[in-house]
Amino acid sequence: MGVLSLIVQQTMLFSIPLLIVALGAVFTERGGVTNIALEGMMIMGAFTSIFFINQMQDKMSGQTLLLIAMLIATVTGAIFSLLHAYASINLKSDQIISGTALNLFAPAFAIYVARMIQDNGVQQIGFTNTFRIKSVPILGEIPFIGNLFFKNAYITTYIGLGILVLSVVIIYKTKFGLRLRACGEHPHAADSVGINVYKMRYAGVVISGALAGLGGLIFVVPTSTNFNASVAGYGFLALAVMIFGQWKPIRVFFAAIFFGLMKTIASAYSVIPLLSTANIPSDVYKMIPFIATLIVLAFSSKSSEAPKAVATPYDKGSR
Repeated sequence: MGVLSLIVQQTMLFSIPLLIVALGAVFTERGGVTNIALEGMMIMGAFTSIFFINQMQDKMSGQTLLLIAMLIATVTGAIFSLLHAYASINLKSDQIISGTALNLFAPAFAIYVARMIQDNGVQQIGFTNTFRIKSVPILGEIPFIGNLFFKNAYITTYIGLGILVLSVVIIYKTKFGLRLRACGEHPHAADSVGINVYKMRYAGVVISGALAGLGGLIFVVPTSTNFNASVAGYGFLALAVMIFGQWKPIRVFFAAIFFGLMKTIASAYSVIPLLSTANIPSDVYKMIPFIATLIVLAFSSKSSEAPKAVATPYDKGSR
């Protein structure tokens, strides 16, 4: 039971950041703009929010501090995404190049600023983790389920699941979602009925940036006590999750759980009896998430159906 609880809890900790960032990718690609700058947006969101925690942890702690930091991470990611939106939508630049530029800029910026603003001149920003919930009231007492999902948990897990539900409702049950999907499939048809394609694509990119910034913080908090301008490639892995999930939120959720489980196996194999006794080098386990990514994409890429107009700059005058 102890091993099962550990596996489930670790899987959720690894899966939720992937889920949130991948849902952000769904929004922007559904609108017709590809965003490979998710990694950079995660770094920027994590940087500002972790620095806030670092500066304020002597004055407040616990869930209040974490919720404010989450808001800061979300706003930072949204603002940073405007650079990609402007380059991709207004300037009609190559979206891959724009995203790559932001991915290169973000860690360099975070390292430089961290060294400038800290008295000791180091790039790591440390913090004290006071955010783990030992047991959720009432729910933590439920037999079996309580141990798996409501003990040694983070509020970010439940917020991530809430974002999943909200994403499903927005994409499939609202006018905004219908218009966003139309701009990603047939932007000229959408424009012909009065939908502002540029505004809808901006909205998609900004939502993706906001969720990526939030995902950056949610990735760092449970897995470390300092931020070193890195999110371990999670932004790129989130793109794989989105493709494996076929740009559909529910499928993205199951894809995130799968990759989270692979990540758990790579990091916690030593406490899993079957794996710990196997004569397999530790480096092999560390490669499992990336090997799984390659295998899954190799088998799923042929059946993938991306939005038809994704990564194609919209020109109102062309037909």
